Amino acid sequence: MRAAPQPFPRRPLALLVCGALAREVREIAARHGWDADLFTVPALDHLSPKKIVEDVERQLEEIAPGYERVVVGYGDCGTGGALDRLLAKHGAVRTAGPHCYEMYGGSELASESDKRIGTFFLTDWLVRNWERAVVEGLGIGRFPFLKERYFDHITDALYLRQAPDPSLEGKAREIADSLGVPLEIRDVGLGDLERRLIDLVDQ
Repeated sequence: MRAAPQPFPRRPLALLVCGALAREVREIAARHGWDADLFTVPALDHLSPKKIVEDVERQLEEIAPGYERVVVGYGDCGTGGALDRLLAKHGAVRTAGPHCYEMYGGSELASESDKRIGTFFLTDWLVRNWERAVVEGLGIGRFPFLKERYFDHITDALYLRQAPDPSLEGKAREIADSLGVPLEIRDVGLGDLERRLIDLVDQ
């Protein structure tokens, strides 16, 4: 009599993260020696937060059965709680916070939030991908008049920098100049992102 096939053992941990955080989360996982597999959701989903929920759900349905735990690297990111409801359904958990700017900026930025209504935030990822994510993603390349509509309320730009890089700093200054606003650069590293991931992974 042939023995019944044994179920394939599940891996211990999946990290499912926004593509805008992938480089940093990979760095964090390597530094802490986590036995984890990294999966990403397109960062450009932020142009339509409903797609965040749809793509996270698609990934969860595909990967969750193969892992003991799934930790999601995302803020709420404009989903109005829909992302949290989805994760609860699948038994996954996510990093706390409304968005990655708050994760990087930490308590210092949180204390300034009511004073930064007109601030446009930049991260290393957004500076690197400005043309693709903003100029083309928002249609400004095809319809330049949209630039004023999107950015006429902007009073300043704050670059939450993960790692000093002269080429990125130069690009950030070009972006601020193109928006006609002053630029502040704040070296935040990985901010609270690393701590929040550690809290979830080590639970």
